[in-house]
Amino acid sequence: MYGNSTQKSNDVATVYDYEKDMRFSIQLNRWILKPIGVWPKSAGVSCGEKYVSVLINISCISLIAFLFIPCATFVTLELEDTYDTIRLFGPLNFCVMGVVKYSSLIIREGDIYKGIEYVENDWTNTQYYDDQIIMMRNAKFGHRLVAICVFFMYGGVVFYYLALPFSSGKITEEDGNLTYRPLMFPVARVIVDARYSPISEIFFWIQCLSGFILHSITACACSLAAVFAIHAYGRLEVLIQWIEHLVDGREDFCDSVDERLAMIVRQHVRILNFISLTDKILREISMVEVLGCTLSMCLLGYSIVTEWQSNEPASNIVTYCILLMSLTFNIFIFCYIGELVAEQCKKVGEMSYMIDWYRLPGRKSLALILIIAMSNSSVKLTAGNLFELSLSTFGDVVKTAVAYLNMLRTLTA
Repeated sequence: MYGNSTQKSNDVATVYDYEKDMRFSIQLNRWILKPIGVWPKSAGVSCGEKYVSVLINISCISLIAFLFIPCATFVTLELEDTYDTIRLFGPLNFCVMGVVKYSSLIIREGDIYKGIEYVENDWTNTQYYDDQIIMMRNAKFGHRLVAICVFFMYGGVVFYYLALPFSSGKITEEDGNLTYRPLMFPVARVIVDARYSPISEIFFWIQCLSGFILHSITACACSLAAVFAIHAYGRLEVLIQWIEHLVDGREDFCDSVDERLAMIVRQHVRILNFISLTDKILREISMVEVLGCTLSMCLLGYSIVTEWQSNEPASNIVTYCILLMSLTFNIFIFCYIGELVAEQCKKVGEMSYMIDWYRLPGRKSLALILIIAMSNSSVKLTAGNLFELSLSTFGDVVKTAVAYLNMLRTLTA
């Protein structure tokens, strides 16, 4: 609990390994963020570790540029087919999204570190057994969300960068003197002719590594959003339990109503600050996800329809469907957790009214008015302060993608 000076000694508090639960709540984040150099560093980190992290950052940006620049040059100078141009515009858009999100994660490193400190301090100061149960239940839920997101993201890597090229087979030139495997990101010949061995094999495997980095960045953004938002949701649920016991108290609560009110208000302000910090961390990332996923879902839908009508191999359609599911689930996660946090904030105000506030002595019940007002106008998770992250926004994204798809099909018919 917070406010040791006002806290009553707690005979029902359990001694438990909070560090184990804390590590569980953020371990997937650490596993995903650390390999690509965006796991926040503490103040006492050595210069060597800083240089290694910078080197990893430069390497990741270079690998994404290795995908984008040759392919963009190929589309600009050599590609004439309309469908292939539209098909490649989707991967190029995903590269741009990856660079923006990766840059945002690097720039927001300090804020991410503060967010992780918030989570660690909350686990450290949660002593009452019922509060621990609530925190652990929500940590497991966030853990499952991250695991599902990672599964979809890396599943897209396997299908797009490995399964699709190998299932399509090799291409043989008309004169029969040259056979090569097509690259998912074609390379302009003004840069290098990637049809010849071993250049073809080198480009193929470097593109696989670059694709892994791109999807890891998306998984990082989604995992941070899920863990931080679900943690805030769990803390709000704990706060609701505190409000339920405001009138009669609880074993671990303070003796007086004034002290219990002060503890509830401090906790409420702390949670709202954490939600504001989470929104700040995800501001650019959420904006890129909303806009970029709308465009990518439209282009993937167009590819699926075109491949189906052209009787292309089933592996192509399956791959595009998996990528579409991956992107759809990704933007759904952002909107879903935003909806959860907003609804839970409203529940704090509802619970403040539903308790027996009329039993509070004197005019102390007036203190609940401020809590109710803050709950109704509290901060929300947004995409660039333009769109509120909610299920309604997810529906708008899907409807917009379908509208663009219909327009694109009409223009290319």
